Parts: sequence; structure tokens; C-alpha cells
Amino acid sequence: MKAAARALALLAERDQTVAVAESLTGGLVAAELTSVPGASASFRGSVTAYATALKRDLLGVDADLLARRGAVDAAVALQMAAGVRTRLGAGWGLATTGVAGPEAQDGQPVGTVFVAVCGPVGGPLEAGKVAALRLNGDRAEIRRESVRSVLELLVGELSGNARAQDTEQNGGN
Repeated sequence: MKAAARALALLAERDQTVAVAESLTGGLVAAELTSVPGASASFRGSVTAYATALKRDLLGVDADLLARRGAVDAAVALQMAAGVRTRLGAGWGLATTGVAGPEAQDGQPVGTVFVAVCGPVGGPLEAGKVAALRLNGDRAEIRRESVRSVLELLVGELSGNARAQDTEQNGGN
């Protein structure tokens, strides 16, 4: 089963939702999720914030952070994920930001990508988790791998949460 289908199945089992903030992937994460039949049960929507100003204005990324570090940054990815979760009213937020090429950006080389996930408010992953990637390949390959990576990050967190809940329900054994 593809990562998008696994993520949506895990979200549906929990009656939870997800929203996506995308930069370098330009809507590919949303397209991957919506390619799964029944995605509307858990997928709230997405924001493609390609321009740095939109990361600030639509997703609430801190302007000083963007000015200091640029858009290709782990903290920016976390703020994008938290912002889209809040703005679109989802339990989970995902984000992608990075450099797909052909040129470096914000002092970061091509293939530098940050993907992030933020969980439900009040939950153990509310503050989020980010993965820093150094990807090889052409622009299309970097974007595809970024999509796969952010969806796998979500699946990992949902699977980990499921194991923790099962352990609690089974008396910690």
C-alpha cells in the first residue's frame, strides 16, 4: 500500500484529519493524497505557499525567522505544518520546503529539503517533528522523494501513536 493510502487509512481509523502546506512540491502531496479513493474523509485541504511572503501571510511563519534563515529551514517547515493545521482546522499538519533546483536558494544547495509533521493540539506531537533530507537527482526526482518522505513521516507518527495507544489499552504489556 502506498504511503498516502496508509496515512489516510490510519487517519480514518482515528477519525482524524490532515492538511498540507507545500512549497517545493507545489501541490504534489495534495495530489498524492487525493488520488486515494475516499480521501475526503480525512484530507482537509492544502496551501501551496511557493512565495516566501505567503509562508508568512497565509501560514503564520515568523517574519524574523524567514528574514534570518530563509524559507529553506527546519523551523520554517515546523511553523508551516503548525500553521496549515490551524488555518485549515485539521488535527495533523504536514509541510514541505526545500530546493528542487536547478539553482541553490537561501544559501542551501539543490536537494536540501525539510519535511515536517505536527500532530493534534494537546498531543505528544503538537510541537512537531522535522526531517532534514539531502536528496540527489533532478528536480522531478527531488520533488517525488519529498512527497514520499513527508507521507512516510506522517505514517510513522500515526503508527507510533497506534502502538502507544495499544500498549496503554493492554495494560502496558
